[in-house]
Amino acid sequence: MNRVVLDTNIIVSALLVPAGTQAAVLLLALQGQVVLYISSPVIAEYEEVLRRPRFKLKPLQIDDALAAIHNVAHFIKPTQTLSVSAHESDNRFLECAEAAEADYLVTGNTEAFSAKP
Repeated sequence: MNRVVLDTNIIVSALLVPAGTQAAVLLLALQGQVVLYISSPVIAEYEEVLRRPRFKLKPLQIDDALAAIHNVAHFIKPTQTLSVSAHESDNRFLECAEAAEADYLVTGNTEAFSAKP
């Protein structure tokens, strides 16, 4: 089964557009059709970004989404610190993907991750 790490933009888009492609990707993880991996920095970023007022997401919607992710995700503690991306927070996703031996880091942020190993 494929191992994945989902970038924050996938989670945000999934909640904003429940019928969209990103929602379908999140649903694959929530249904156990792919194995989702998270780390403390990853889940912290999910929460921080989802709670930004500009997205106008309801607190209960955020809490439910985070709880669902917690229920299915495999928690991993990366042991290596990477400095591959100029955006420091992107490095946390790369660290999680590497530690999980993920098959995919799913993102809509192709500019930040396109040149990464």
